[in-house]
Amino acid sequence: MSNASSMGIYARYYSLKKISITDIQQMYGVFQRYYDNTDLDTFLKDISRKSGAILVRSKEDDRVVGFSTIVSMDMTVGERRGKGIFSGDTIIERDYWGSRALQTCFARLMLWEKLRSPHKPVFWLLISKGYKTYLLLANNFKRYYPNPDNRDIELDQVVQLYCEQMFPGSRDPLGLLQFGDGAQRLRDEVAGISEELRQQYPKIRYFETRNPTWKVGTELPCVGVVCARTLSSFALKALRNPQTGAAATNAEKPAAIVRPARRSPPNHTPNITSVAGTNASSAGALQ
Repeated sequence: MSNASSMGIYARYYSLKKISITDIQQMYGVFQRYYDNTDLDTFLKDISRKSGAILVRSKEDDRVVGFSTIVSMDMTVGERRGKGIFSGDTIIERDYWGSRALQTCFARLMLWEKLRSPHKPVFWLLISKGYKTYLLLANNFKRYYPNPDNRDIELDQVVQLYCEQMFPGSRDPLGLLQFGDGAQRLRDEVAGISEELRQQYPKIRYFETRNPTWKVGTELPCVGVVCARTLSSFALKALRNPQTGAAATNAEKPAAIVRPARRSPPNHTPNITSVAGTNASSAGALQ
């Protein structure tokens, strides 16, 4: 498949106050096509709790064709202060599956946070109801948890910390986040796990072992350590693999790293803070 530029899309991070009402409407339009159990009110409340979002846009008309919501939070792990970057709902239209635009933007966001806090630990915090999100972590991070090789178990304390802060009372004894019968869930055609995938990819089998009820919307909370080695790996793999593969292996093709963009979208309209209040320190049920 073609790379991001030839697909005619680009991705940039926007703080919450820079996301327009039009952007929100287009984001929800994408979201409801790929998730079950969705409604606009819940979507608005969830967005209002975020720090911002990465928006993937069509170069032709600036329409939002994908996004990933972001919460940036301070953390204290043991006696060390650090920074957590939580990525929530993440989706891109099927026509652009295989593009690396969103991953590229997220990589440079992580780089930016690490450059701002070079002496502090920086963590990617994520919860995964689908295997593709887990593969982004497992295929690109040197240190991460949960880990199929039973490494980095000490990172479970980071998982416990952000789950208690963001999803109090939702983590069950198996370490999964349970959001009830009405939990949002990916449609089967988006991230179904076939027997072929189970046999071909051990990490997909491991994900399903850790989150056997993913089909009903249970989430596997995870964490990755952002370090120079990981960021270098992103860049090297991008140079070796300038184009992406099939949808099943998208997560194995990480992004290049460049400086984060800052400009607002053109023809900016009133932002989401005029519809719902903001609280970047917490979040709702996310992907």
